[in-house]
Amino acid sequence: MELINPIVNRWIQDGLADPEGLWEDAARQLPWFREWDTVFEADEPSFKWFVGAKTNLAYNALDHHVATGRGDQAALIYFNENGARRTFTYFELLAEVENVAAALRGMGIGKGDRLTIYMPTCPEAIMLMLATVRIGAIHSVVFAGFGEHALADRVCANNSRLLFTCDITYRRGREIPLKPIVDEAMAKAGECVEHVVVLQRSAETPSMVPGRDLMWQEFLTKSAGQSGAYVEMEANEPAFILATSGTTAKPKLAVHTHGGYQVHITAMARWCYGLKAGEVWWSGSDIGWIVGHSYIVYAPLIMGCTTLAFEGALDYPTPDANWRAAIEELGATGVFTSPTAVRLLMRYGDDVIASVDHSRLQRIVCAGEVLNAPAWQWLQSKVLRDRIPVIDHMWQTETGGPVFGNPYGIAMLPIKPGSAGVPLPGIDAAVVTPEGEPCAPGEKGIMVLKRPFPGLIATLWGEKERYGTDYWSKIPGFYYTGDSAHFDDDGYVWFAGRADEIIKIADHRIGTVEVETAFLTHPAVAESGVIGRPDELRGEIISAFVVLKNGVEPTPELKDELLATVRHELGPVAVVGEINFVSMLPKTRSGKIMRRVLKAVTLDLDPGDITTIEDEGSVSEARHAWHVLKGELD
Repeated sequence: MELINPIVNRWIQDGLADPEGLWEDAARQLPWFREWDTVFEADEPSFKWFVGAKTNLAYNALDHHVATGRGDQAALIYFNENGARRTFTYFELLAEVENVAAALRGMGIGKGDRLTIYMPTCPEAIMLMLATVRIGAIHSVVFAGFGEHALADRVCANNSRLLFTCDITYRRGREIPLKPIVDEAMAKAGECVEHVVVLQRSAETPSMVPGRDLMWQEFLTKSAGQSGAYVEMEANEPAFILATSGTTAKPKLAVHTHGGYQVHITAMARWCYGLKAGEVWWSGSDIGWIVGHSYIVYAPLIMGCTTLAFEGALDYPTPDANWRAAIEELGATGVFTSPTAVRLLMRYGDDVIASVDHSRLQRIVCAGEVLNAPAWQWLQSKVLRDRIPVIDHMWQTETGGPVFGNPYGIAMLPIKPGSAGVPLPGIDAAVVTPEGEPCAPGEKGIMVLKRPFPGLIATLWGEKERYGTDYWSKIPGFYYTGDSAHFDDDGYVWFAGRADEIIKIADHRIGTVEVETAFLTHPAVAESGVIGRPDELRGEIISAFVVLKNGVEPTPELKDELLATVRHELGPVAVVGEINFVSMLPKTRSGKIMRRVLKAVTLDLDPGDITTIEDEGSVSEARHAWHVLKGELD
């Protein structure tokens, strides 16, 4: 039976036959100051979309809605783990952004200048993002859990003139200091940063460096006599820089533009998420990551939604508190979450989240890493009682928005738990061998993209040659995603992990995701992460790190049960060398397990840049996750 229904199939085939036509139609759903002369222009390995068009992300996110009568609707609702709430209508948010934009001009910031935002997900940070792109400057948001080395590296890499921070962020009832980290980073970053602007949130005034630092309120006084007006930007001019999430050892600075980026994220908001003007949308990410940029800030506002922005730990002060606040109190109809968050909530049992009133919720979408089938089943059936769909999908920092998924906004396809869905309209994907030969259905290979689309980055900041080398030269003629995957007979894609993390046992290749999913089928397991370690006889065997559910204690008998479970699920080829019971897995904030760190712990190697590791316990402990993990195993 054909699983991809005719409506979806027509969209997909139209996108393959005439990609420029598909994306031009998508672009016409947005307002433009001036339309394009050319839809697509190749300059391999780079390219341009909507050449000659004039637009501005902030204008389409705010001014357009105020001008068309949506000014009194809530645009942004901020809430945090402490119970705070702040609401801004489109009219109010526009006024705030205009004031911040004028203040930036008062600080000498103009078109093309870079500034770094080292702040948690709070209204002022979002206003800064919008104000920056409004005046044609370029923001680089750095996740406010990074250490001073990572912050200094990113500031220097983009040569930021200003750095914005808060004195503290909130995490599990604690005030986590940020300003001391900034001071240490500035000592390493040299002279490029002219001023540091500090938003004070705690009662105690932070230490300030005379002549360099100024408080947020003083910064706002710089707006006097300045204009907060928007600048018309050519579609291919940069809007922001964002470092990749850090599963690779050296972060790359992705550059997204005003034109193609917003066409892609809004099109996918409609096609993949079914996002509509006026609805309440909650993406439980952080503005430090691409999900926060695309689906907390830009796409929901451009679409005319009310976007919810959350700061804090999802499961604090109680496991259900913030989930309940977003869905019951604030009325989210759509939720974007991560597999990490699902597995975190799953650790507390079935009843806590199931007690939340989900009657207004229409769908949940999930991305960050593979949503393993047992975690999907728990959320879909035990929590939501199969009333609404839980939809997995996949994309990257470099793609701006979804690439694979279930086109909920066009027509739902049958869900295959553990699959990321199908290539979405406008995406031409293939699974190939390392030599570029096509793989048959069911055969694992490397996922590649055959042609650019508007959300795909066309360069790396300051590293044009690296862009071609890292993305278009590894398998010539294809964009290299770095992921191992296969297509099944129905055209659904199954990701097995990063291509360089496939475990090779004797003559067999097993994906890390497959093994981790096998562990998750045992009812005692909340999370698992696996790697391959060298073995003289078989080449590699599996080294497993397992987090148990609350109240479950590790025992030799449980270890035997888990070994039997994996053998039952995957067969005798899955040789497990050891199972390590741990309290957490090192991962990026976007939810990806950093298996490089697991390998470093196992083999006692240097893990490289591990500054994106997050222990769910608190942001301040995140930077020490590698040491914590080693300590547990010593």
